[in-house]
Amino acid sequence: MAVTRTFAAGPDQFFQQIDRIIKSHSLRSSESLCKLLQYLATQALTHPDAPVKEYQIATEVYGRHADFDPQSDSTIRVQAGRLRLKLAEYYASEGAKDPIVVRIPKGSYHLVFEPRQAEGQLQSVPLREPSAPTVVPPTVPAPWRVAIVTLLACLIVSLVVLGSLLSTRKQADAAASLAPAHVLSGPLAKFWRPFTSASEEPWVIFSNAAFIGRPETGMRYYNSRQDSNASVYDHYTGVGEVLAVHALDDAFASLGRKIRVKRGSLFSLDDANKNNLIFVGSPSENLSLLDIPGTQEFVFERVHSGPRKGDLAIVSRHPKPGEASDYLASPSSSPLIEDYAVVGLVPGKSSDRYVMILAGTTTFGTQGAVEFACDPETVEKLLSQVAGSSADIKPFEALVHVKIARGVPLETELVTVRPR
Repeated sequence: MAVTRTFAAGPDQFFQQIDRIIKSHSLRSSESLCKLLQYLATQALTHPDAPVKEYQIATEVYGRHADFDPQSDSTIRVQAGRLRLKLAEYYASEGAKDPIVVRIPKGSYHLVFEPRQAEGQLQSVPLREPSAPTVVPPTVPAPWRVAIVTLLACLIVSLVVLGSLLSTRKQADAAASLAPAHVLSGPLAKFWRPFTSASEEPWVIFSNAAFIGRPETGMRYYNSRQDSNASVYDHYTGVGEVLAVHALDDAFASLGRKIRVKRGSLFSLDDANKNNLIFVGSPSENLSLLDIPGTQEFVFERVHSGPRKGDLAIVSRHPKPGEASDYLASPSSSPLIEDYAVVGLVPGKSSDRYVMILAGTTTFGTQGAVEFACDPETVEKLLSQVAGSSADIKPFEALVHVKIARGVPLETELVTVRPR
């Protein structure tokens, strides 16, 4: 831990500063960066002479397997770069007056605590004594005055040019710290490359179905045949969709990219023509999916007859030997312990655009589908079937089984895949 010798603050003050940063607007929305900052602070204060290794962070903070290879997977470097930017953002705003400055020097993962320089410290020029005699400066000849003015003008121009160059370099460094996903490696980078290689961020369209009624009196899905005169509410969404958007944001941040989020009722066909899209939620609630190219092998349909009539199912158009023709979640009359979901990459409306569909028959199935697509381990299994040794991933449709307990997806398992 690098600390100035005259720095009087102790571990308690350092941890208080870390806690202050974690609760700030700059960092509190990113759980993965908060975990990294807490870990680096603990290591710096408890093991000040032991350098922190990339492999150590990967396995102890992010739960990567023992075979993690820092040379082929740049996730930790990207996360550290994001944390440096967030610390700079914090000290430029909320932490502008904090007495302790926390930073991570480039090329290292060892946290540094430094005292903030006192304001005015560089302006400690002693004032002239009142009794000192007044000195009258000599008169400067006119030719010299012209020369001085010319030199000052040149100096100002040089400073402006230098400032411009430094600003450009700073922007370039910031861009470099957020490395484009196409130069990153690892399962997540490969899986999401169609969405991270574009210059613009993808839109995440989450479902917010139309309801009538109110929570305190009872709500149900809007039915255009019988509810044409009823007030429609489209500002509700499921718990799974909320957590799914957070998981996607975290995954894209690890790849040095951002996402844009829009609710389904505000989606337009213009969005489909100009952007890569990620749909969170099934067509039964994310009605926007009905207006764009969707899945062909695994489709969402209501059961028409039998004891499960009216329930939403995922229907397999061409089941293989040993596979079922339709897949349903646990019956509504019993606790929800399982669901099925679709993870599908399909071509967009434009030839250079893609659509990712992540949808279960319930909100928790949808959450499970997104977590499946954001987990390097499960993504790697899927890639082995749809990409193999190829550098690029091709369109596909996959069916996953989601195990649920008390409203939490615990495990997702790949059932079957259909390349397109």
